Amino acid sequence: MGQTTRKFAIGARIKRLVIPGFANVNFPLFISQNTFQFSTMVKALVTTVIVIALTLISQLGGLAWIIAMPFRRRVIAFILAYITLSVAAVWIAPKFGRVPLSCFDSGSLAMQSKMYCALNRNYVVPELKEALIDVSTAMSDKYTGTKTLVLDANFPFLKGFPLLPHLSHDDGEKVDLAFYYRDENAYLPSQTKSPIGYFAFEDGPTVCPKQTLTLRWDMAWLQGGWPDYQIDETRMKTVLQLLVADHRIGKVLVEPHLVEQLGTQNAKIRFQGCRAARHDDHIHIQL
Repeated sequence: MGQTTRKFAIGARIKRLVIPGFANVNFPLFISQNTFQFSTMVKALVTTVIVIALTLISQLGGLAWIIAMPFRRRVIAFILAYITLSVAAVWIAPKFGRVPLSCFDSGSLAMQSKMYCALNRNYVVPELKEALIDVSTAMSDKYTGTKTLVLDANFPFLKGFPLLPHLSHDDGEKVDLAFYYRDENAYLPSQTKSPIGYFAFEDGPTVCPKQTLTLRWDMAWLQGGWPDYQIDETRMKTVLQLLVADHRIGKVLVEPHLVEQLGTQNAKIRFQGCRAARHDDHIHIQL
């Protein structure tokens, strides 16, 4: 038998290799089919994770990704689909009871970051929007040039849809406001300690024990990186007084040590509890 013949015979034997329990299955084909199935499962899992993640952070992002999947240039298609859905929501959401807070208004009320608008987290019910405008206008009238900055509000659709990591922003009736800050010289309009308005905590005593499973993050490792701003106590006290005096506002959440520091004790101003996020970096208000 020549060398070529021997190679052919060996190749034929490998090709016809019989695996116990898999009779008459071509070995290389068997491997190829399982690899394909595994790859399909991984792709499906990755797609599911992406859709869930985009939905949780923006509500409409998951749908935009699904729309973009058939396209070859998927990222570009996703961006276009997401922009289209987000713009459409501005007109559609009011039919379902929620209105957007303006992302481009240069008046006394403004979103702290365009990020909240880009992620569709700037929607509230009309009554809350009116209350915010009234409070911000009163602040500007009393202290000329004062900007009231909005942080997380709600998504445009579906009552009960969570706005993570918040526990209650799910019905259009809740919103967070940034603190008013000053440096050693004066009030700082449109300025916050952190780039997103959250997580720059004010030190103070607490009754909450250290816990592992909690949203009450201290983020001590991050606090030294913020600018040396102080809360503007005059404006903070005034806005809390305005909020509790408004009959439309049912509850205000602020950390107890700040309430005591500002002297703004009121039945409407409450402690959020030890398992919820700290509220000495922002003001939570709800109808």
